[in-house]
Amino acid sequence: MQYVITEQEYAAVVILRETGVGVLEAALLAREALRQTRGGIRQARKCLQLGGQELWRQSRTVCFSRAVTEAQNARKERRKRTLIDFRYICRRFMKRCPGLAGRRVRSIRPEECRRWLEQAFESPSQRRKARAILSGVFSTAMKRGWCDSNPVAGVEVPRVQENKVPILQPEEIAKLLKVSSAYRSGSCCAAVGMMLYAGIRPHEVARLTWGQVDLRNRAIYILPLHSKTGGARRVTIHKPLLHLLQMHRCDDSAAICPPGWLQHWRELRRLAGWSRQSHPWPQDALRHTFASYHLSYFRSYTELQLEIGHRDASLLRTRYVDQRGVVGARAFWSA
Repeated sequence: MQYVITEQEYAAVVILRETGVGVLEAALLAREALRQTRGGIRQARKCLQLGGQELWRQSRTVCFSRAVTEAQNARKERRKRTLIDFRYICRRFMKRCPGLAGRRVRSIRPEECRRWLEQAFESPSQRRKARAILSGVFSTAMKRGWCDSNPVAGVEVPRVQENKVPILQPEEIAKLLKVSSAYRSGSCCAAVGMMLYAGIRPHEVARLTWGQVDLRNRAIYILPLHSKTGGARRVTIHKPLLHLLQMHRCDDSAAICPPGWLQHWRELRRLAGWSRQSHPWPQDALRHTFASYHLSYFRSYTELQLEIGHRDASLLRTRYVDQRGVVGARAFWSA
């Protein structure tokens, strides 16, 4: 059977010859484009144009692991603990989500971020923190022009049910203070006193020096660089804390805590009767004890909010303050 090609068909062959694409390959490509757009030539042409634009956009991006490295470098001035958390969470994402490290950030979608959060982290509180860090990676990528939007913005913030933290009873407080006084010649007494009678966090105490303690004006100054939230605050030194600080006062340049503070703090709790198995230590127990005894005695949410460094009193009302466990508030502040 003899087949005669038309002038248009001959012209198509000539055009394709210049591109180096075979007639059969071009025909298959055209058929695929037409099928994708349900047969319309204008839609097929638009499909090719958009595809070309997307290819160009994808070339202007990087893989997720590179975006993580850049985000870490952009945060190198942050506190050491913040950087440790950032690295840990990003590594866990890439370890538990196969293929994520090599994914181009511009192509990542919100539904994928939601799935990765559920895949890499179990509890709502973990997912909440991981979501914030993942969002930070994409925020840096946006600034570098590697993606157009932050896909994490389309992922709901996990709801965390805040449970009240139990506070220490008078006999537990007495035991902890007694142990801290005997442990390593009382080198940890000032730090324990600041956590118990001023509500200062363990990691904040670890960054303090005696130069930030003003015994004459009865104040401790938490600098922005040292606080968890990045805000400065002035904490009042009440009578029981004043006695402790006067006994253990050092030079202004000396640190409040001895070297290896967090290890000493764990050992102190163990010696005072708390253990991981039989009697676990409630997280932030001293800070919550301070808040509950402060409100019971001074009766002011506003004053407590300023002392503890919260932006508002909502968290104090829902989680921090447990008035049921307060016994002998007057004795606590006059010890």
